Amino acid sequence: MNMRNIAIIAHVDHGKTTLVNALLSSSGAFRENEAIVDRAMDSNPQERERGITILAKTTSVIHDGVKINIVDTPGHADFGGEVERIMHMVDGCLLLVDAFEGTMPQTRFVLKNALENHIKPIVVINKVDRPNADPAKAVDEVLELMIQLGAPDEFLDFPIVYTSALNGTSSLSPDLSTQKPGMQPVFETIIKEIPEPKCAPEDPFLFQPALVDYNEFVGRIGIGTIRAGKLHVGDTISDYTSPDASHDFKVMKLYTFHGLRRVEVDEVECGDICAIAGNSSLNVGDTLCAPGTYREMEKLRVDEPTLQMEFGTNSSPLRGQDGKFVTARVIEDRLFAEVQRDVSLRYSRIPNTESWIVSGRGELHLSVLIETMRREGYELEVSKPHVIIKEIDGVKCEPYEDLQIDVPDEFVGDIMETLGARGAIMDDMMAANGSTRLTYVIPSRGLLGFVNNFLTLTKGYGIINHTFKEYRPMYGHSVGERQIGVLVSVDKGQATPYSIEKVEAHGTMFILPGATCYEGMIVGEHRYPVDLAVNVTAMKPQTNVRSSNKDQTVVLKSPRKMTLEACLDYINSDELVEVTPSTFRMRKKILVTSERKKWEAKQKALAAEEGK
Repeated sequence: MNMRNIAIIAHVDHGKTTLVNALLSSSGAFRENEAIVDRAMDSNPQERERGITILAKTTSVIHDGVKINIVDTPGHADFGGEVERIMHMVDGCLLLVDAFEGTMPQTRFVLKNALENHIKPIVVINKVDRPNADPAKAVDEVLELMIQLGAPDEFLDFPIVYTSALNGTSSLSPDLSTQKPGMQPVFETIIKEIPEPKCAPEDPFLFQPALVDYNEFVGRIGIGTIRAGKLHVGDTISDYTSPDASHDFKVMKLYTFHGLRRVEVDEVECGDICAIAGNSSLNVGDTLCAPGTYREMEKLRVDEPTLQMEFGTNSSPLRGQDGKFVTARVIEDRLFAEVQRDVSLRYSRIPNTESWIVSGRGELHLSVLIETMRREGYELEVSKPHVIIKEIDGVKCEPYEDLQIDVPDEFVGDIMETLGARGAIMDDMMAANGSTRLTYVIPSRGLLGFVNNFLTLTKGYGIINHTFKEYRPMYGHSVGERQIGVLVSVDKGQATPYSIEKVEAHGTMFILPGATCYEGMIVGEHRYPVDLAVNVTAMKPQTNVRSSNKDQTVVLKSPRKMTLEACLDYINSDELVEVTPSTFRMRKKILVTSERKKWEAKQKALAAEEGK
């Protein structure tokens, strides 16, 4: 069959998944009576809630007799490794750019990946109906970016389509009045501009998985493009990790993709994107081929983790009251299942403990895993994330990131002062229309706990984007620790309005009356840079003396709402986040107040000795 393989790449929130929705609707992939939801490809509940694509997904449509395989890629930096590998599956891409925002940090990252693999881009200027949209400026920025990235001359004269994916309209002209329902211009441009898959139908079978999925019945499932030959269910093929290490296996299942469905088939032809099951030890970048016909394919690079945190069984006094899965064995089984499908994730058991070091690509990557486990009924406790230090040529190095911030002019001073203290080095500063764009290079450590602070500093008006840059020698000073103290409960029980009214004079509360507390649990933020032990469970003394103000109602301030990411950002290295299916709580590692005070005194003495 005549076919095209394309990926949709863009900065986060520029409309990739919405465009896939529009392409599926326009191609007739949905039945007339089928209920179509927004961002239908985002099947994971967290993807729909967060408005981001976490895992790459494949679909296909038929247009004018041409099968178009489409891969919807993640836009967030933590999942950028998938974008790199997907470039080995496709022969062209749709580079999506917001007509209002223009090119952004992740636009640069995904376009760089496409150009390095000589993947031809079609530029799609999306959201042309947005107020103050400037499609011409967005096109100029794409051209400038391509020149900066050293794109070959034939790519500089790129085809352009203008769309409003949300409204399902498109046009070949930037004029908003020319927008018409349907995605016909997009389909026509793909068929005209993107080459057919490079493959050799007559040669022996050859395939390289760029993505893996996992199913407990069939094990690992490799997803990629067939580069030579064809494949049938029941065929025996070889998995070559190297010429010296290989093994044969029988193909148990074959899948292709159509609309929102993974379709089980008996045969797949050359050039098609498919999923192969039957080898439980399959890895990204392995070469699958006909037995005895090994041809080495270029290894695919899997991004190494840059951040790690400690996962452990829940050790709080409330352990086991909420979750179904609380033991070390079931948590380890769940982590094992996760690393089967997520090749950027690692875990290792800490000897003689019920804890694991879990490593990933960033805070979002790890918090998505924690949230997924929480929803599945797991109880666990997690530590503050910290960066992975590498030794390169005998020098200790840490990850650095490119940071881009857009803020109203009035907040620039506070942001620059805060980032300076976190080891950030300014690259560029541009002001226009009451807003300033700041570009920095910053140690990843400096970003831990910054996002929450950033939203407060900018009153929610700031926009922040960051992507991994490289490993550099370690920044000398300590960064990333919270400088303000916390309010820590000294008793177990339910929080009372009477106690909270007295305690909230010392800072900001995190809990409501009626919340279950225990000794060592963090219940609020102190206004000074020291921790304060407080009692939030005391009841009002009962006396037989009539009070003149007994009818007055206690009016409490609203507590600060803390999301899971905010908690992970907030805690210090001597604190943990307790995660259960219905809630998460911050707590001290040492719960007993007297023991914790002794430990803190010891730490201060050690610090003073080191400072001499």
